Amino acid sequence: MSRAITVYEKPTCSTCKQLGALLQERGIDFETVDYQVFPLTESEIRTLVEKTGEPASRLFRAREPIYAELGLGERDVSDDEASALMAEHPALMQRPVVERGDRAVLARPVERALELFD
Repeated sequence: MSRAITVYEKPTCSTCKQLGALLQERGIDFETVDYQVFPLTESEIRTLVEKTGEPASRLFRAREPIYAELGLGERDVSDDEASALMAEHPALMQRPVVERGDRAVLARPVERALELFD
């Protein structure tokens, strides 16, 4: 069985670096996608969100200025709207998100990625 996974990250992110080190320590093969350089489509984000089993708004990065500018903390946002906003503004998406097969997790803390191997 392949243990390869995809990590959606920003290479300069310290949490992303910690995750990479953890996966390497465990001997887990993974590929990375810098989603700020290679943005995900709305459809790809929607699929990723579905794999987490959580609301799309859970993937919002609340510390980004665009989050406040759009008033996202002050209103309910549907999964479709959240996916569209993250496609339009990649910085809005929290990182790292780890995908393996039909499951995905927001790896905060990084050990959450190990849930994909249960």
